[in-house]
Parts: sequence; structure tokens; C-alpha cells
Amino acid sequence: MVRLAFSLSSDFKTTVVAHATYRKRQQKETARQKTNDSLIYSDMKKIILFTIIVLTTMTSFAQVEKDESDISQNAQKSFLAVKYRLFPTENMWTFIKLNTRNGEMWQVQYDIEGNDRFETDLNFIPLVTKEEEVNDRFTLYSTQNIYTFILLDQLDGKIWQVQWSMEPEYRAIVPIE
Repeated sequence: MVRLAFSLSSDFKTTVVAHATYRKRQQKETARQKTNDSLIYSDMKKIILFTIIVLTTMTSFAQVEKDESDISQNAQKSFLAVKYRLFPTENMWTFIKLNTRNGEMWQVQYDIEGNDRFETDLNFIPLVTKEEEVNDRFTLYSTQNIYTFILLDQLDGKIWQVQWSMEPEYRAIVPIE
């Protein structure tokens, strides 16, 4: 009986060793598979990153040919033709409001407390007929004199000297010929 126990014990040891060897092989195979998977994943990341960089570089250097009509349409969109524009003066409280269609102008003054706000005529006579009115026909240019602007008719080239003032007797518009 002792001998039988020894043989069972020997078979048991063999089984345990065989099982341990199998587990070690399985663990090595699993580790090898994980390493391969990790390398493949790492390579895929590199390929995707490289592709993104190449595509980004290509699109950043891409050029689109535009004809003149595209350029003029974009210019028109960025510059909205309007009937009225405000032009700042060197006096922080005073603006000149211009009707860009016909050249009428007003001196506009504002203040913080509300006691000295007003709008008064600089030129209440239209400089073109109703049929000749076009948005942005007229524009103002400032001069080195803070009270003087130059009014330009951008269609026919006529110009006027515009004088604004706090005193009504010094306000004027005079043609420059």
C-alpha cells in the first residue's frame, strides 16, 4: 500500500509538472502575442499620425485659382454699400453723418450726461438729382485741420470743402473748382 501511495504521488507530481509547464508555455505565448499586438498598434498609430500630417500639409499649401469676378464679388461682400455713414472728427464728442447717396451732411454731437446732444445741418441741399443717387457715391476725407473735411463725389470727381463748428456761422460747404 505504501508503494501504491508513492506511485500515485509520483503520477500526481508528473501531472503537476506537466500542468505547470503548459501554463508557462501559455503565458509566454500570451506575452508574445501582446508584444506583437502592441507593435502592430504602435505602427498603426505612427501611420495614422503620418497620414494626418501629410494631408494637413497638402491642404495648407493648396491654392485655388480665382477669376476677377470672384475677387470683385468678395470685395463687394466685404464692403457693404450703405446710405448713411458716420465719420469721426478729432473732437471725441463730434461726428459728421453723411448721406452717401446725395451728399447731405449733419454734425452730430453726443455726451455722457445728455445735456449737449444734438444733430444739426451742415448741408441740407442734395448735391445730385434724385435719379443720380447711388449708395456710397459720396465720402469724406479728414484733413490736418480738425474742423475741415473734403467731400468727394466718387462718380464724377467733384470735391467740396466741409467746415464743421460749434458756432453755426462757421459751418459751411464750399465747392473746390
